[in-house]
Order: sequence, then structure tokens, then C-alpha cells
Amino acid sequence: MRWFGPHDSVRLIDLRQAGIEGIVTALHEIPVGEVWTIPAIQERQKLLAEYNLVWSVVESLPVHEDIKKGKENRDQLIKNYQQSLRNLAACGVHVVTYNFMPILDWIRTDPHYKNPDGTETLAYIKRAFIYFDLALLKRPNAHADYNQAEIDEALDYGSQLSEAETTALFKQILLGLPGSQVDFTAEGILKLLKTYEGITSEVMRENLIYFLSAVVPVAEEVGVKMAIHPDDPPFSLLGLPRIMSTAKDAELLFNAVPSVSNGLCYCTGSFGAHPKNDLVSILKTNKERIHFVHLRNVTKSPNGDFKESEHLNGDNPMEEVMEQLLLLCQERNTRLPMRPDHGFLHEIEKGTKHYPGYSLIGRMKALAELSGLELGILNKLKRDNIHH
Repeated sequence: MRWFGPHDSVRLIDLRQAGIEGIVTALHEIPVGEVWTIPAIQERQKLLAEYNLVWSVVESLPVHEDIKKGKENRDQLIKNYQQSLRNLAACGVHVVTYNFMPILDWIRTDPHYKNPDGTETLAYIKRAFIYFDLALLKRPNAHADYNQAEIDEALDYGSQLSEAETTALFKQILLGLPGSQVDFTAEGILKLLKTYEGITSEVMRENLIYFLSAVVPVAEEVGVKMAIHPDDPPFSLLGLPRIMSTAKDAELLFNAVPSVSNGLCYCTGSFGAHPKNDLVSILKTNKERIHFVHLRNVTKSPNGDFKESEHLNGDNPMEEVMEQLLLLCQERNTRLPMRPDHGFLHEIEKGTKHYPGYSLIGRMKALAELSGLELGILNKLKRDNIHH
């Protein structure tokens, strides 16, 4: 289960009593680009050990924006990253998740989308995002990214928002920006976007390969498995390049840096939001590179909208995905670290400060459902083996 550290409103005792053994966490207090020291890592492990919990996966060891942009100082930042990997391995932590998304780690337009039963989930509504881009952010040349029908629909949508709803939309879309509890202005965001001018998808991919070509040999040396998280959502927004959105993106990356230590965080929610991604095919094609698993579900609309759904009910074939994952575990004779990714916000927890998608009860419900599915499929696989 993911835990954001001592400031997380979800308590470790609650996770332990829910049957959790492994914790997915990170040292969020260390500025991006600085070395994670052995004492800092051990301090977090000691805290978890008080509740008989183990730090099993790092999520995430963030990549500095200057590495993504290929700046002159990237070699020093990469050296710091290499040292963090060595220190994590020395402390017994061997799976490291990261992403290569520019500026915004994830984007939703509404983290409080109401389900029919009153629970809340995360949603991306395309017209809301286009309105934000055109009318609130006022990104230069943004109109070129949309057709006239989309623009008209977005502006009509925005004209019906109250001032409070407009302010909320602006803040909600920036929740995926590191440090976004700060009140960012449109000018501040535009300034950040300007730093990516001229950086195409091809350049961005070259910068990722440069980074991994330096980092993966160290990961191999110390026994660390790197796991890149796919883009969330898996398509370009705000004119920024996105290079880990599709099966083709994964193929290009893994062919360029063929070591198995250059691996994947297999996230069914992120990959599943792209209408052309075949989740089972991506799993089978990259099975030797899957080092960490995020399981969640989405429902998509033809116009590009999507919302996060119940973990076993949505557009993603969760039963088939789970069966293939269990077969992979049998093939490797190991267990893959998995966490239920996100969950609904239930009435009993409303008013409690949680990271969007990371309330306790919603994730416990998801974990119970996924564990039940896992057990059922394991029993089916056993019966099939007996009959064969």
C-alpha cells in the first residue's frame, strides 16, 4: 500500500491492521535532485518496522526536470540519482519506480467526481481541460491543439461555471504539480511551460535514454529494478511531450536500453485510459520487465473523457490481467509487488485531508476485491493443473 510518509493522514497502524505487509513510499521531504542518504532511508525503515511493515518499493525516486530537458547540469544530477540507487540497495530496497512526465505528474479535471452512490472519484473531462487551457491558462497557440467543435463546446461549458467553480477547476488541474498546495498563477505555469519550448517527443525520448543509459548499469550492479510509470493520462496535454503512453513507446524504450533492470511499472489505470492500448498484450510483450503493478480501472467515453471506476468494474479486463499476472509470478517463481491504485472517497472519510485517490476505506475495499479475485483465479489455475 502506498504511504506518503509521516505527514500522511492514513496511519501506519491502520494499514497494518488491514493486513498490509509491504509499504510503497518515498522520501518526499528531500528536494528533487539531491541524494537519498543511507541514514535518511534507514530512518524511514525504522519507522515502518515499528509496525512490522517493510519498505518494499520506492514510489517515486523523482527525476529532476533538468534531466528531462537535457540541461548542462544533468550529469551531476544523474550522479546523485546513481548514488541514491546504491544507498537504497545497501538498505535492502530493490524496486524503484519513477516517471518521465514533464512538469505535471498526473492530470485530472475533477478529483471529486460524484458517483451515483455519493462516493467520489477522479475524472478527466476533456471540455473542462480545454476550457482551462484556452480561457484560464491562456496558453499561447493553444487553439491549434483542438478543432473548432471542441473549442465551442469548451467555451460553452466554461460560460456556465460560477466564479467559485472556475477557481476550483484551475486548482484541481494543477494538483499533479509538485508542490501544488501553493497557489500557482497562470503566469507561473506559463513560465514553466516555456522551459520546454523546442523539446519534442523525440528529444524527450533521447533525454530519457541518456538518463537510463547512465543509471541502469548502476541498477544492474546493485540489484535494483527500475520501473517507469506510464504517462497519466497517456496523451499529450498543454503542448508537452509524452513518451510513455503506448505499447510502441515501451517498445522503443526497452529496445534502446535492453537490460531487464530497465523495467516497467505496469499501471492498468494509466495505460487503460488510452483507447488503443491493449492491456493484456502490453503485459505479455513486456512480462520480463514488469517489476511493480498498479491495479485500477477506468471507464472511457469516445470523446476522450474518462473516470476512475470500481476496480473490478470498468473498461479494463481485470480478470484476464490478474490471471496473466499470476501466471507470470508462477513462471518467475516469485511474487510481484502490487498495490490497489487509488480508491473512491467514502462519506465517512469526507472532510479528512487525503491525497486525491488515497483515502483509506476506498483502497481497502479495492484491496479486498482484488485479493478475492486473485484467490479465485489461483484456485482455478490449480484445478486446471490437476485436470491436465
